[in-house]
Amino acid sequence: MKADLTSVGFQELLTAEAVDNFMTNAEGVTLVMINSVCGCAAGAARPGVKAALAKSEIKPDNLVTVFAGVDTDAVNKMREYTLPYPPSSPAIAMFRDDELIHFIERHHIEGRSAEMIAQHLVMAFEEFCGEKA
Repeated sequence: MKADLTSVGFQELLTAEAVDNFMTNAEGVTLVMINSVCGCAAGAARPGVKAALAKSEIKPDNLVTVFAGVDTDAVNKMREYTLPYPPSSPAIAMFRDDELIHFIERHHIEGRSAEMIAQHLVMAFEEFCGEKA
């Protein structure tokens, strides 16, 4: 489940310190996948993220992931960056530098297809990652 994302270029953040170090030094647009073992992560979120990256000519500068239920400290630290949204996994966040600019909560993932999530993300990439963003 972790390799599903790391195999397509996501950097795995395993500790709270790694999250803080990354977020403190992040430049440009970062896509964060808060991964999970649930069915909606496997059936929609991860495939949707991968499809969006494959389809879109415009992509975030950085791809990182934390894994809920496994790397608890890292997830808890990332969730501090996604406030005011409540804890949610899976979830997909986009940051410009360390500022949250877009967030897809679990309830926006559940019941949606990977294709729907991919289309949403492609539009978000165009809005936030393009030269005009």
